[in-house]
Amino acid sequence: MDAHPELLRLRGSIDNIDAALVHLLAERFKCTQAVGEYKATHDLPPADPSREARQIARLRALAADAHLDPDFAEKFLNFIVKEVIRHHETIKSRQNQGA
Repeated sequence: MDAHPELLRLRGSIDNIDAALVHLLAERFKCTQAVGEYKATHDLPPADPSREARQIARLRALAADAHLDPDFAEKFLNFIVKEVIRHHETIKSRQNQGA
């Protein structure tokens, strides 16, 4: 069954937004990889709870302004931060093995 043209148009927009999100996440992780390298080089901990708390508050406010559920935005950020910390721990471990 052929989808209605309006449905196809909307789905095309969703596909474009999904592609943009993937590219933005890739750019974000490039930056966080550099942060991880810096932290490992300067013997800083992989996690920064005070920064994370500020970021959560900031993102929740942005979400509310954008009419997005702040709880969802916080869950999304927590998911990303958990992955970033895992990357930072891996970088630190690699540097410690090479030292």
